[in-house]
Amino acid sequence: MIIVWGSIEALGGSLEEVTRLSLEHVRRSRTEPGCISHSVQADVENPSRLIFFEEWQDMVALQTHFAVPESGQFVQQVSELAAAPPDIKIFESTPVG
Repeated sequence: MIIVWGSIEALGGSLEEVTRLSLEHVRRSRTEPGCISHSVQADVENPSRLIFFEEWQDMVALQTHFAVPESGQFVQQVSELAAAPPDIKIFESTPVG
């Protein structure tokens, strides 16, 4: 399984739009083949920051997700509303036991 963790900090006044775009992205992504989970949460220590957590069946599913035009549009749109470039980390999980 592939785990993706990401975050974005909205510029002042843009949090509502970043949240709207993020929810659209998450809901669309959940319907993609290989998506196990996809969520966005508010950072309680930094109210301008959103945290993303995703689980994908494998790297092929994640790469397919990244290739979806709407995924690229989402990144472009929120990047324009962000205080800094979005942060993303990708991990591969191996079964225990």
